[in-house]
Amino acid sequence: MLSFQRISLALRQKRHLIEHPLYRNSLFLMANTFIMSGLGFVFWMIAARFYSEVEVGLGSAIVSAIMFIALLSKLGLDAALIRRLPTAEKPADLINSCFTLSGAVALVLAAIFIAGLGLWSPALSFVRQNAVFSIAFVLFVLLWVLSEMMNFLFAARRRTDFTLLKNTIYSLLKIPLLIFMATYFHAFGIVASWGIAMGIALAASMFLLLPRVLDNYKPLPKLTPGIIKETWRYTAGNYLANLLSVSPALLLPIMIVNLLGAEQNAHFYVAWMVAGLLFAIPISVSQSLFVEGSHFEVMLGVNVRRSFRFTFLLLIPAIVVLFVFGKWPLLAFGAGYSTNALQLLRILSISSLFTGINSIYYGALRVEGRIRELVVIVGFITIVVLSASYFILPATGIIGVGYVWISAQGMVSIYVLLAIRSYYVAERA
Repeated sequence: MLSFQRISLALRQKRHLIEHPLYRNSLFLMANTFIMSGLGFVFWMIAARFYSEVEVGLGSAIVSAIMFIALLSKLGLDAALIRRLPTAEKPADLINSCFTLSGAVALVLAAIFIAGLGLWSPALSFVRQNAVFSIAFVLFVLLWVLSEMMNFLFAARRRTDFTLLKNTIYSLLKIPLLIFMATYFHAFGIVASWGIAMGIALAASMFLLLPRVLDNYKPLPKLTPGIIKETWRYTAGNYLANLLSVSPALLLPIMIVNLLGAEQNAHFYVAWMVAGLLFAIPISVSQSLFVEGSHFEVMLGVNVRRSFRFTFLLLIPAIVVLFVFGKWPLLAFGAGYSTNALQLLRILSISSLFTGINSIYYGALRVEGRIRELVVIVGFITIVVLSASYFILPATGIIGVGYVWISAQGMVSIYVLLAIRSYYVAERA
């Protein structure tokens, strides 16, 4: 009887743990990333069967370019939604202003990118030479930036379950589209299937899910200068921080396809995608920490410690599994991927220990508004990774990126551990 009571008490405690908003939103964000990564794995595995390695390399580089331009277009307004929406007097105006401004910037930057393709990425010049591809590229940049803004809107309203639903729709739709597009568009068929699926998922979330998050909301092109001005100081710093932190993942494929060729980029992209399953754990917890801190900043120290425990409870077993069995997911793409990407995947797996430490600290810095420190840290990582990779790639191949990445993350982790000890361990005492 006593044993049954203990079991019952333990189950209630576990349920209470899962129901805590920090953990609940973290789990939904992780599930979102795992669904996108898992189905993304299937997507690229099918792409490897229906498209050549060169086409996979070119397609992944175009997708990375779209994501990078979308990142530029967000102007940090995604972070502003999380920080300002919980207390906004006119939430609908804030949402529409953020969507309108980021969408307009996306169209302009995408057009500029297409016009200058011969300058910054000659390997992708074939996109500009086809009017349909060029128009589709610009449209897909717009869809991606709006989709990303929608993710942050759901997170700000603590409905990350809707983010999971939206991205599950997108991830499922793009697979059959991929097979259909292979007959007509070759490398750009990868991009087209990805972009069309994103448009359908965005429409579903805009007109079916968003009204359930915000009563009487109507999506309208509207720009309220006063709202943008109020958030600009906070937004500007976060914009720069986000731009710097994501730039390596989005610029490295473009760099590799131009320095080493499309085939080597295909190997790199698949290794990075699989390692992304590990990176998703701390990134999701960090975003959830940011959301909770925006609602209850007084609990920041407690939530930071919870975030560390939760992250490494999940991360360490996952690293072991991927390090030992990593060749099997790579073999699903073909023997060439396993042969050329396994060592890189193992290095990236180990590096997730350092990215875990750093990511949680990033979330705490955002809550406290210490954006300058955040910019300096992520700026250091980005500059080291991109500059060192540019010079080391011709000599080492894609494995050099792994060594540069783990070194930069490790150096920053030393600083972060000292800072965390100073700010949060002392607070606990």
